[in-house]
Amino acid sequence: MLVAVTLTAVLLTFSGDEGGGEFAFSDRIQVVDIDGELIQSRPILDQLKRYEDSNSVKAILLNIDSPGGGVAVSQEIYTEIKRLREKKDKVIVAYLSSTGASGAYYLSCAANKIVANPGTIVGSIGVIAEWVNYAELLQWAKLKDIVFKTGEFKDTGSATRALTDNERKYFQGLIDDMYVQFLEAVASGRKLDLEEVRSMADGRVFTGRAAKERKLVDEIGNFQDAVDITAKLAGISGKPHLLRLTRQRVTLLDVLTTDLSRLSPFNGQGLKSQIKFQYLWK
Repeated sequence: MLVAVTLTAVLLTFSGDEGGGEFAFSDRIQVVDIDGELIQSRPILDQLKRYEDSNSVKAILLNIDSPGGGVAVSQEIYTEIKRLREKKDKVIVAYLSSTGASGAYYLSCAANKIVANPGTIVGSIGVIAEWVNYAELLQWAKLKDIVFKTGEFKDTGSATRALTDNERKYFQGLIDDMYVQFLEAVASGRKLDLEEVRSMADGRVFTGRAAKERKLVDEIGNFQDAVDITAKLAGISGKPHLLRLTRQRVTLLDVLTTDLSRLSPFNGQGLKSQIKFQYLWK
């Protein structure tokens, strides 16, 4: 007897939640779920692009529950959302459910409107870089790391030695530039003064209600409210049809016969000591 094991996976078909189906001809809203840490952009980009040329898919609702993630990942998704709005004339609304922080908030700033619950965690505007340094462990074990390099900064961030003062300044310069890029994205998307954004961008988070007071979100509401707002902005009358990526049901047999490492966030990548620059709420 097989025991069913449910895992989150990418399925290449969409379902119509309201009975419209993928090939319905009525006006539809595509729901794109963005949850968990933003590690890879490709699965989300593929969803966003799926109906870019469909006239019947009038709008995209981003259903976000994420603390953010990689700087480049967040920026890639942000850029694609802007492209769909400006080049494909799609209405895009970001709904922040439990968490819409750091990189997840960054990408939501490309939407037409942002909706959050009163208790949603919003904000954490800033950059963080971290890695593991085990230099003292090598010293304790009487081991030496031998490095040949072509320039002063080629091995900056090495896990086997402490940073020099010049390297600290170098890294801080990179982080400061990424930070300004974040500020500019928020100021542009939220139509706020850059210095006003900077005053809120010290890494702190806000509740959805406090974020609305600071104009970081547009409306307070739940998922259904976000659907209604999206439909109104897109000019859809009546109850809209939703298109949404389904979750695949994986059986124990699948687990035993399939390489599921791609479905796990703990696939060995997290064990590397390479430095990561992230828009991430910790």
